[in-house]
Amino acid sequence: MRPSSLLLAATLTIHGTYARPLPSLLGDIENFFGSGDDESSGSTTPVSLATANATLLRAGQFARAAYCSPESVTAWNCGLPCTQLAGVQFLQSGGNQGTVPFYYIAHDTVENTLVVSHEGTDPDNLLSLLNDAEFALTDVDAQRITLAAGQGAQVHDGFQDTFQRTADGILSGVQAALGNDSSISQVLVTGHSLGAALATMTAAMLRSNLPSNIDITTTTFGLPRGGNQAWADFLDSQSPVTFVTNQNDPVPIVPPLAFGYKHSSGEVHITDPTTPAIVSCPGQDNSNCITGNSLLDASVANHLGPYFSDLTFGSGQCSS
Repeated sequence: MRPSSLLLAATLTIHGTYARPLPSLLGDIENFFGSGDDESSGSTTPVSLATANATLLRAGQFARAAYCSPESVTAWNCGLPCTQLAGVQFLQSGGNQGTVPFYYIAHDTVENTLVVSHEGTDPDNLLSLLNDAEFALTDVDAQRITLAAGQGAQVHDGFQDTFQRTADGILSGVQAALGNDSSISQVLVTGHSLGAALATMTAAMLRSNLPSNIDITTTTFGLPRGGNQAWADFLDSQSPVTFVTNQNDPVPIVPPLAFGYKHSSGEVHITDPTTPAIVSCPGQDNSNCITGNSLLDASVANHLGPYFSDLTFGSGQCSS
């Protein structure tokens, strides 16, 4: 979906929702999707490339590998995404890279961390899902994410439906891996795009079901908004997320704030991947970061990257 198509979709959606004359809506689009009275405006803090590489890059590389074929990931022979990650022991995978997105579980022996990585999706397909008036919020699955019960948390219906297709297999796989190796006390959950939304829900499920002495880190890339204010507050208090946004990527500013969606805290925003210029953004939906972007400048290419240190998502770097 080209930026012009995204702008048209956004305009038509607002027009259908508010029944305003179409020309007058162009000035409302940014408020509808990202700018308005509901976001933070705290000052950002620079993040050095060294810090980004030390805290975010390895998670991004694991997320990138999920775009490769299940066969190549199982053998850990998927081309550059695999060769750049030494010391990886594949454990389990699921999904069909179709109706059920692929995921894999691996042991990162370098960090002695269990990794759960979710496959992303083509940005055109994801934007279609998020912009074709499919913004329904539904009560969070409190049977799997028990800590969210009674909190009023609601999530994107389509994301939750996709999460539920692999949730039980992931939980049992993580529990088995931790039971087989008592030295592992850390779990990293990661993903890009749709995979980022699924990773956020998976981490919340794991936090609800794993012992409290297991540290869970959630690091995602190109994350769309996934739920309401109560969901964002729940994540901040119980299952914190670090999510990296890139320049003028339109995906993180949909679904719209106007439909009750809200990002949690934890954004790290890239304004220039070549310098690179990276900042940490305090609060939820900080207007000094991705939320403050103009939809008129949206770039779907920014969704795939590069982010920093030549980190790019998609299957292009996987072995054939």
